[in-house]
Amino acid sequence: MGSRVAFVLGGGGVLGAHEVGMLRALRECGVRPDLVVGTSIGALNGALVAADPDTAVERLTGLWSDEAVRGVLGAPVWSRLWTLARSGTHLHANEPLRRTLDEMLKGAVFEDLAVPFQCVAACIETAMAHWFSSGPITPAVLASSAAPGLLPPVRVGDRHYFDGGLVHSIPVGRAVELGATTVYVLHVGRIERALAPPRRPWEVGMVAFEIARRHRFFEEMAALPEGLAVHVLPAGGESRRPGVDLAQMRYRATSGIQSHIERAYRASLRYLEERG
Repeated sequence: MGSRVAFVLGGGGVLGAHEVGMLRALRECGVRPDLVVGTSIGALNGALVAADPDTAVERLTGLWSDEAVRGVLGAPVWSRLWTLARSGTHLHANEPLRRTLDEMLKGAVFEDLAVPFQCVAACIETAMAHWFSSGPITPAVLASSAAPGLLPPVRVGDRHYFDGGLVHSIPVGRAVELGATTVYVLHVGRIERALAPPRRPWEVGMVAFEIARRHRFFEEMAALPEGLAVHVLPAGGESRRPGVDLAQMRYRATSGIQSHIERAYRASLRYLEERG
């Protein structure tokens, strides 16, 4: 069997814009995937890559425009409070995201994609990871992206799902299971920032979650088989001070999106060019 190139796209909310810059760098260097694996916001980005790798960068750049992001999570305060009061569980309805996915994916199913694609969600009833690899793509991506507290759990079949980042934040191991021999890891930049003890009440949960999500990733990286080529593309945030990246809390802030894309593009392009 020849080389099989996999793109693994991790989760991270609005920070997922970094992955668009990485995809741009990969395309300019002529790297094309044979397999795409994603979780959470990486499932959304990854679905568009798998649908059409040749146009994905342009389509994602449009999707990640300030106006488009505000359209998905830009509800005013009164609307968010009303949604929370009515639901008791979440601040945003997922209908804007569903409409965006339907418009961009045109009702596609996994079997019709140009490149094989899988995404993961956390099943509430079984408390286990569930990998979607067949059937309609939109509900699978909605399930993988259902951030607890922000978006409602998504029902698919007779079960309900939360965000895939709860079980696989950067699912490198899945790509290896599926036969990848070369893996490009596209992440949101958080793993480049060293953690520090929390200093404020709201940082406690964030630090705890970061430990859990990074632990799984680093364990998988340490257990990779010999002969596998893995490239963790840089997001360009290596110089940032240790601590929690508060950008993940400001999930509705759009002012930094284009800088995320450009910074990750430049850093990843430099990395790829240095490695020939």
